[in-house]
Amino acid sequence: MLNGLSAIIAAHQVGVSLEQSAVGLSEFVGVKRRMEVIYQDRGVTVYDDFAHHPTAIKTTLQGLRAKVGQAKIIAVIEPRSATMKLGIHKEILSASVSRADQVYWYQNPGIDWDIDAVANACSVPATATADIDQLLQLVIGAATEESHVVIMSNGGFEGFHGLLTEGLAAR
Repeated sequence: MLNGLSAIIAAHQVGVSLEQSAVGLSEFVGVKRRMEVIYQDRGVTVYDDFAHHPTAIKTTLQGLRAKVGQAKIIAVIEPRSATMKLGIHKEILSASVSRADQVYWYQNPGIDWDIDAVANACSVPATATADIDQLLQLVIGAATEESHVVIMSNGGFEGFHGLLTEGLAAR
């Protein structure tokens, strides 16, 4: 939304009317890996999002909450960026997920700090795991009808996106 408003303002500065901007934005389909819907069936929607630091995680979840209202939001987060792997943001990570209903933290092999402490500090139910298969089963089990699952990582997440969508389709 903020990017759209910024685009309208910038376009207006060079003579594009508000009406033209509105038409242009209404045709915009989005950007890959920015709340990109990668699966939708049986009341479950799965999004891929590049959120890779606490501010982006918080903003993503706030936007999704505004969109889906009281529907269930499941956040699946792989701290993968350089600053996340170093644990620079670990003290504020738990607060960034307050708009979710359930959070799953994945401790990939590149993380050498205690992600369990982040999960334990969350104000919403949260689980941390270093086992991708366990994570997959937990998320599939939690994704009931009217669930929105947002996968947040700036990398391939060990193929989790595909594994999840295949697992959801097979159940």
